[in-house]
Formats: sequence, C-alpha cells, structure tokens
Amino acid sequence: MIHDKTILIVDDEPRTREGIRKTLEGWSAGRNHILTAESGTQAVECLRKQPADLLITDIRMPEFSGLSLIEAIQHFANKPVVLIMSGHADFQYAQQAIKLGVVEYMLKPIDKEQLLQTVEKALKFSEQQRRIQTMQELVDPKLLDVKERGEQRLNSQISEALAYVDTHLGEHVTMREIADLLHLNSSYFSVLFKEQIGINFSEYLTRKRIQRAKELLVQTTLPISEIAEQVGYQTDKYFITVFKSLEGLSPSKYRHSLSK
Repeated sequence: MIHDKTILIVDDEPRTREGIRKTLEGWSAGRNHILTAESGTQAVECLRKQPADLLITDIRMPEFSGLSLIEAIQHFANKPVVLIMSGHADFQYAQQAIKLGVVEYMLKPIDKEQLLQTVEKALKFSEQQRRIQTMQELVDPKLLDVKERGEQRLNSQISEALAYVDTHLGEHVTMREIADLLHLNSSYFSVLFKEQIGINFSEYLTRKRIQRAKELLVQTTLPISEIAEQVGYQTDKYFITVFKSLEGLSPSKYRHSLSK
C-alpha cells in the first residue's frame, strides 16, 4: 500500500502514545503511515531511516527531551513539521519550541477533536512547505539573476530577444536568426546580449530549455522523449546529456527526487 504521509508519535508514556496512534489510525483509515517511538533517541534513529512529514512529540522525556529531539534533527535534509505535547503550560518551553520552528504546542490531556484538527492543519502546512521547497529547487539561479536585471530595465532589443526565446523554446532557434529579426549584426548582438544578461546567448537558451523541462517533469507525467521535443531537442539522448551536465542527475531521477 502507498501511504500519503508519514506521522511519527514520540512519547515515553505507553498509554498516551498508543492512544494517539489509535486515534490517528482510525482517522487516517489507511491513508497515512503511523509510526511510534518510546524515546527521543529511538525517534532520531527512526527518522534517519525513514523521513516523516509530521513529528508529534512529548516535551518531557527522560534522558532525551522533545526539545533535544527537535534540535537533533535540525540538520536533516527532510525535516518533519513538529507538534509538541506537554502536561504543563510552561512559557519557557513554549518559547524554545517556537524558536525551533514548532508549529503547535498541545496541552495534555489532549482532546481527540483538537488533536485531529491540529494534525490536519500541520499536514497542510507540511504540504505548503514541500511545494515552496520544490519551487526553490526548480528555479535556475542564473535565470533568476537575469530576471532581476530585467527589473533594472534591459535594452528594448534584448527584451524583445528574450520574449522571442520564451515563445519559441520548442523550435530550432539560433542567435543569427534573432539578430536578423532585430536588424542587428550577429556579432554586435552577441556582445550586447552578454553585456545585458551576464551570460552568452547559447547558455541562456540552454538554461531556459532545461528550466522548462524541469517544470514539465514536476507538473506532468509526459515521457522524457516528449519533454525533450517540447523544449527544442531533436533527440532525448542529447537532452538527457545536457540535463545531467546542468543538474547533476538524469531527468528521470530528477522527477523521482521531487515526487518523494
């Protein structure tokens, strides 16, 4: 069975831990993977082996507190959203938890309806965070730099050239063709383009094609060969070579890495 989300519950009190697990399993109806750990140390080991979307942890546990657990996973590549539970309304604990990025502080005994509402809210927040991270990974930093230059007013001919590239990415586009359209000498256009954009025309065109390919890989289920064609490559073999040279992995692995 493929589960939508993974939730890890951490509490040294067996009755509380199992009570929350049963509540979440009943609510989840098999949609999510519910895990439990009886200590902070066990939770860290669990998260090393299997990333979770949501961590629900007691704050006071012997030897390894909930706050120590959250600090221990700060450097993890896939950090979960965190909810903490406590039997005491301790302002100092709450303040520390907020500094560590905890999204909710629940007081025991925890009401069932409140628990479910808080978990749903936290999972929505986790999904939003994942989308933001995906968008950040999609953006080519050099193209972002070009966009910022655009805000500082580009030469009108270079702006026209960028617009032409945007609308003809799937076609055979050459620098000479665009220079002719703009009634410019191709050597002059080449120098002007580099001066205004910061990278040469060939690199810009390649980065735009790969940027569009990344969007299609994430937003569609199109086969690699069709994506290669849509972004202007005549063979998927050459497209894969160019993609790997820029992104360090194949288009298939890139798609898989962002769909986890």
